[in-house]
Amino acid sequence: MNPSLAARDFLAQLAEPFTGEELFDSLTDLVYFLKDARCRYKVVNQALVERCGFHDKRELIGRRADEVYPLPSGRSYVEQDEAVIRTGTPILNHLELQIYSSGVRGWCVTSKLPLRGQRGGIVSLAGISKDLHATTDTGEDYASLAAVIRHIQGHFDEPLKLQELAQMAGLSTSQFDQRMRKIFALTAGQFIHKVRMDAALRRLRETDDAIAKIAHACGYAEQSSFTRQFKQTVGLSPARYRRLLTAAG
Repeated sequence: MNPSLAARDFLAQLAEPFTGEELFDSLTDLVYFLKDARCRYKVVNQALVERCGFHDKRELIGRRADEVYPLPSGRSYVEQDEAVIRTGTPILNHLELQIYSSGVRGWCVTSKLPLRGQRGGIVSLAGISKDLHATTDTGEDYASLAAVIRHIQGHFDEPLKLQELAQMAGLSTSQFDQRMRKIFALTAGQFIHKVRMDAALRRLRETDDAIAKIAHACGYAEQSSFTRQFKQTVGLSPARYRRLLTAAG
């Protein structure tokens, strides 16, 4: 059975919509939120409330990030939200420096996903942001690495050599790999592979592009190599994955 259909059937049995709010309230080093199409908070966990300097969730619901975070962070978060809503492209594993209302700074890894309504349009987004425990009070040790992560996410269609990426971060190859493991629980090579596979999955879902074109756009010189890697990761060939999506409607 298609996993998406199975999940839909399961959730339809619940008395109330499941938002995950109570589950995420138990986590103190991760913020969680659901926002509407106008980028306003609709569901939040308690950690996010406290990061924004509030005590009650009602103080945050209905407001946008630029109303509760100091500049320039708040405006940057809204721009991210608007891009996800407008394009339908998720933000995954974005390493960023967050400035809280108290003025304290800290690094985190943020992911935001578009949520579609019954008619197929994007009606909201969901997001999480995981704190990183830096080795310095200011977290400056992540600054150079953040630039490399942005480079990978912006150039995954190009050849990416670990030695060159490590040099960009001012690290040895082994240090670079260790830092990636610490933050993402993935080796540097696995992280690059994940970025490429995420892009391939989106293109297979959202476009009619030929598989060869998708392979090239995701950094694979040959379709056969892409197909092999995709099947190892997803368990299906790209063509089979697309056919299942089409059948599911």
